[in-house]
Amino acid sequence: MSDISNTFQNNIASKSYIRWIILVLISFTIAANYYVYDAFSSIKSIMQSELGFSNSQYGLLMSFYSFPNTFLLMSIFGGIILDKWGIRKTGILFVGLCVIGVFISAYGASPYYNENNFDYQLLNSFLPDFSPKLKMLMLGRLLFGLGAETSIVVINKIIAKWFKGKELALAFGVNIAIARLGTAAALILSPVFSSSASNWYYAIWVAALLMLIGLITFIIYVSYDAKYSPKSDASAKLAADEEFHINDIFLLLKNKSFIYICLLCVTFYSAVFPFQAYCPDLLHNKFGLDIQLSGTLSSLIIFGTIIFTPLFGSFVDRKGKRATLMIFGACLLVVSHLILSLTNLTPYIPMFTLGIAFSLVPAAMWPSVALIVDEKRLGTAYGVMASIQNLGLWAFPILAGYILDKSNPNAVAESTSLDYTNTILMFAILGIIGIIFAFLLKYFDSKKEGYGLELPSNF
Repeated sequence: MSDISNTFQNNIASKSYIRWIILVLISFTIAANYYVYDAFSSIKSIMQSELGFSNSQYGLLMSFYSFPNTFLLMSIFGGIILDKWGIRKTGILFVGLCVIGVFISAYGASPYYNENNFDYQLLNSFLPDFSPKLKMLMLGRLLFGLGAETSIVVINKIIAKWFKGKELALAFGVNIAIARLGTAAALILSPVFSSSASNWYYAIWVAALLMLIGLITFIIYVSYDAKYSPKSDASAKLAADEEFHINDIFLLLKNKSFIYICLLCVTFYSAVFPFQAYCPDLLHNKFGLDIQLSGTLSSLIIFGTIIFTPLFGSFVDRKGKRATLMIFGACLLVVSHLILSLTNLTPYIPMFTLGIAFSLVPAAMWPSVALIVDEKRLGTAYGVMASIQNLGLWAFPILAGYILDKSNPNAVAESTSLDYTNTILMFAILGIIGIIFAFLLKYFDSKKEGYGLELPSNF
């Protein structure tokens, strides 16, 4: 760490309340981001009824979030931009894209977007199997994803900047807990705002307004950062050895620990986020719960993370055991999916254990990256990690919808309940693969590379 960084850490150590104010501000921005991501999940059946699209098309809509970060490598480019432009400019740009994206989706879902509009007729002129409203929703989802993943990378680097060497894992845990409140709120409130077929799109307008408030809280953070960061930190040019080179990406990809943590990230999150997109509908079809109760029960995953992620983060700071916690969390994930797919046991228990799993792995994984990668390359590292993660977030919602349609060829025509067994088994298989990568990460850390993932933060 440079002398500037050391001075910065010493200065903020005496003003710890500033760090926590900043953490709350940026965490609200991410909470708004997560709200938007899951605003569609608990109104899936209403959207399908109103817009007339299949499960596969719903999966494609969800996956469009990840399209720019998977095929255009925007998470990587966003990380590079972050390392070159800095936190403030990059954050405002990409959080602003989130706002634009969700407002486009809200417009596309509303009655204001209709056949009398030029843009409606334009989108109606191609891909006739997709309605113009669905295409506008997809466009908004794409732009939202374009901004969302890089804004998460920005937030991760902000936390590393303000907390590295002091309560880093706890800070990540608190950030994740607040962010998950956004998901829980979306799962619970979207059905409430979509209480009738005539106003279901209100749920998306609420998400748009919340994302706008998230942009405002990030701008407030920028004012704090400008005030309390040392002037030299903001104005100094990067030394020659700190400037970004394309070879930095290849060096990251030669780091086996970094590769294993990326692969764990993509398999783990692919077994959670796409699952959340289908979870309320699973509970509605398999257990006969109504739409609102299904959304509320799905939020148990999130409330588990809100309770446990800060606790596990504090444990990581004090005791270490990062790789071990990742292994244990991945195992809990597999067990939960197997119970939901293969048994008719009450869903309350596996939903809550999923929440614990979803606390263990992120609380240990994200702070571990700051140990494996140099601070000056964290933006690029998180960008590469997000891009690999988004490959799964793009592919598996589509695959889940395809498996669901193939498993229920006559469900729509016969108005029968959907069988989710094979779809949830797919998520369980992803969890099993994640366990393997977590074991490899622990092995290479203890035997080969020695980053200290099992040691306390201040070793």
